[in-house]
Amino acid sequence: MGRGRSKAKQTKVARDLKYSSQDIDIERLSKELHGEVDKGDDDDFDPYAEGNYIPRK
Repeated sequence: MGRGRSKAKQTKVARDLKYSSQDIDIERLSKELHGEVDKGDDDDFDPYAEGNYIPRK
């Protein structure tokens, strides 16, 4: 017992995601799903990700 509140919250979040109108860039999503990468976008650059870390001198 006690799962009712958490399930209700999950249902609410799922319903909000399903029915809310969000701005989606369909072309960018399509490219991302097909593995085409735009090198011009630095939105997702993470300086601490593996391979991007530059140690201080």
